[in-house]
Amino acid sequence: MALLDIRNLTLAFGTGLRPVRVVEDLSLSIQQGEILGLVGESGSGKSVTALAVARLLPSPPARYLHGHIQLDGHDVLTAPARALRQLRGGVVSYIFQDPGSSLNPVLRIETQIQETLRRHRPEAAGRAEVIRLLERVGIPAPDQRCRSYPHQLSGGMQQRVMIAIALASRPKLLIADEPTTALDVTIQAQILELLAELREQLGMSILLITHNLALVGQFADRVAVMYAGQIVETGPAQDLLRRPLHPYTRLLLDSVPRLGAGAHRLTAIPGSVPSMEKVPSGCRFHPRCPHAQPDCRQIVPVALPAASPDHIVRCPYALVLP
Repeated sequence: MALLDIRNLTLAFGTGLRPVRVVEDLSLSIQQGEILGLVGESGSGKSVTALAVARLLPSPPARYLHGHIQLDGHDVLTAPARALRQLRGGVVSYIFQDPGSSLNPVLRIETQIQETLRRHRPEAAGRAEVIRLLERVGIPAPDQRCRSYPHQLSGGMQQRVMIAIALASRPKLLIADEPTTALDVTIQAQILELLAELREQLGMSILLITHNLALVGQFADRVAVMYAGQIVETGPAQDLLRRPLHPYTRLLLDSVPRLGAGAHRLTAIPGSVPSMEKVPSGCRFHPRCPHAQPDCRQIVPVALPAASPDHIVRCPYALVLP
């Protein structure tokens, strides 16, 4: 059984008769010990999907219209508040974007880690465990750093502290939402390597959310590509990157800078992600798709196996595109 299993999830915002659907008919799963990369442009619905896993979106305005979320055998959408509190941290932990704004600026690092320990592992809420967690995420002189305030740490150090807080509860699933945002390239690689090492050491699963396919290809076992609230392609990472089938995935890969390519203008995807209040009819990507056919404007494509049973794509022309 999958650790996380989301089936046909439709999520909307709004309290009126016509709520705005921000995620529609979304299905994805994560196995124990697996790293799944969730990729797409800003505004595709990646972070909203991540927050829905532990029902962190306030309701209202969030409305779960259809589908189910199964997390470690628990039905998230019907779980009572007490059970949700156990799942949040006990089963799934988050690393949110921008650690500088996620950490409390007036509390020392030690205090912020101990808050999580007291909630989920009160027997280990001492300073020794804080230092051990900081050591595990590669922070030098942890006995000194634990007395620091967030502003006294670099961006890379702050991100490592966020990872330590997430690990304090010993979760089975770690959701990392753009964990390398605003970090330089060297620190980005260090953070992702740290997450991969922690997966090997602890056996936990990771949902890695990013807009960068190049990063995902190095660390993820599988990749799910998201556009305008829908998963448009899913498959094993190496298969999907070697042979992308959906036009959107192809364009995302074409826009990645390549070493040795010489001086040339980077490829850009024309247009932008549509507003979820004005989603195009038919295929949501057709206004930007260089291979769009007349019926793409009318027929809503379904996600079907394409190159292999594990490689799913939401495009009827995927296998015949040039």
